[in-house]
Amino acid sequence: MIKDRVFSGVKLGFIGVGNMGGALVRAARKNVPSTDLCVANRSPEKAKALANEIPCRVKSNGEVAAWADYIFLGVKPQMMQALLEELSPVLAERQKRFVLVSMAAGLRTPEIQSMAGGAYPILRIMPNTPCSIGEGMVLYTPGPGVTKEDVHIFLEAMAGAGRFAEVPEHLMDAGSAVAGCGPAFVDLFIEALADGGVACGLPRGQAQEFAAQMVLGSARLLLESGKHPGELKDAVCSPGGTTIQGVRKLEEMGFRGAVINAVVAAYEKNAKLK
Repeated sequence: MIKDRVFSGVKLGFIGVGNMGGALVRAARKNVPSTDLCVANRSPEKAKALANEIPCRVKSNGEVAAWADYIFLGVKPQMMQALLEELSPVLAERQKRFVLVSMAAGLRTPEIQSMAGGAYPILRIMPNTPCSIGEGMVLYTPGPGVTKEDVHIFLEAMAGAGRFAEVPEHLMDAGSAVAGCGPAFVDLFIEALADGGVACGLPRGQAQEFAAQMVLGSARLLLESGKHPGELKDAVCSPGGTTIQGVRKLEEMGFRGAVINAVVAAYEKNAKLK
């Protein structure tokens, strides 16, 4: 059910509705009526399938660019140049103000403006796939020309996605390596935990459920308690107990170093996605 809003009639258009774009559309639909949402995709069938699920309107790329107040650019960084070249004549003809919302890793505001052919307001965001169930972490950076009201409307419209945090643009790639890439790392960890449970005799379904709920609960405990993760880890490790032996083995195998290196590798790759 759509909640009361302090904004009305603000139109959101999404170009590119893959895993991430689709997750944001689902989040937006919690607060935005279907008449104010539209989607476009390189594969029209995917856009139509999402529109039937949500529901929302289906338009072409150019129609979205001409219609929406917030134009979400949900394409890969290496595809952004071609998309914005296609849209630039439409954007140049617009009389009504609009905001381009880019979720492309590694592309900074001046680069996006250059590709679009104008000094348009750019709101850079870095969401993650849990946005589709309202448990996402969305980083955002307002570029030049983006007003406080623009940000307020965006945050209210997209509130169903989860948590939001404003970061300076120079830290967006670092934040992306943690919050954007992190779900894949966590999924790998959950899978490994479940594999360990299966190796110890648990049925696959139970092992996966136990691992997933444990990660969910541990994350919520950390956020709600405000405690350092080391303190929470120590609370589980009784002297001479079983947990500390597992921790010892993880340290022996370089667990923390491997995770740190994964984040750094993702961060370094962001710089090359142009």
